[in-house]
Amino acid sequence: MYPILINFGPLPIHTYGFLIAIGFLVAISIVKRLCVKSSLDVEKILDLGFWCLLIGFLGSRILFIITRFGDFMSHPMDMFKIWEGGLVFLGGPILVIPFLIWYVNKHKLPIWKTLDVLGPGLVIAHVFGRFGCLAAGCCYGKPTGTQFGVRLYSDLVDRQYQGIPLHPTQLYEAGALFILFIGLLYVYKKKSFDGQVALTYFLAYPIIRSIIEVFRGDFIRGFVIEDVLSTSQFISVVIFLVALGILWFRLQQIQVVHSASVRHKKSTKKRK
Repeated sequence: MYPILINFGPLPIHTYGFLIAIGFLVAISIVKRLCVKSSLDVEKILDLGFWCLLIGFLGSRILFIITRFGDFMSHPMDMFKIWEGGLVFLGGPILVIPFLIWYVNKHKLPIWKTLDVLGPGLVIAHVFGRFGCLAAGCCYGKPTGTQFGVRLYSDLVDRQYQGIPLHPTQLYEAGALFILFIGLLYVYKKKSFDGQVALTYFLAYPIIRSIIEVFRGDFIRGFVIEDVLSTSQFISVVIFLVALGILWFRLQQIQVVHSASVRHKKSTKKRK
């Protein structure tokens, strides 16, 4: 836990915010390269990435505030203390997806290609974000019951968990996300249809998040079914099922197009 990276006189540079900024710059670099490979308008995609970051950040913060609504009502100005950490990642996609659909339609961008180039960038930015969570002391795990674990003293940590070994769920997720990032780059390189990268992400991340939730100890994230199904797990299940349905529909579309192409080629050969 290292919440303050450095102090410039009275101005502190928070590690959480610094890592978010680094993650964004790395993500932009990756998205830019993938845009060139996909022959997409780099400027429009980078503008989209910038707005998605801001809107996603807002959505993540809003969902976090909802999970701690009572605390924030007692201290409403704390809602704006984003440098102290406090985001629920899944709130980001919920707010970003409607904006993204509007943006690609307005600028006439191919939605599946666009999603495919944004996916790896989103994941690597998320990796840096989880390191930021560890530095801030949020999104922590349950007690390990052994000497293994991280000791956190942040005010974001429940008092009964402060100073005892906790599962480093931030590192668990960062590691899993980095593996997913490498996997998405591989899928991008080998993909057989547009949208394969994006749908791989929307199928894989809910599984990762649901597993990580088993080890999470921050009760403020809330439960749909107490001690059984957390809010994030519930949202993950919904995202996974929707992505599965879209994948099925997408494969059906591709099959129809492929069949029509085969029939056209056969018809052309007969006329010759």
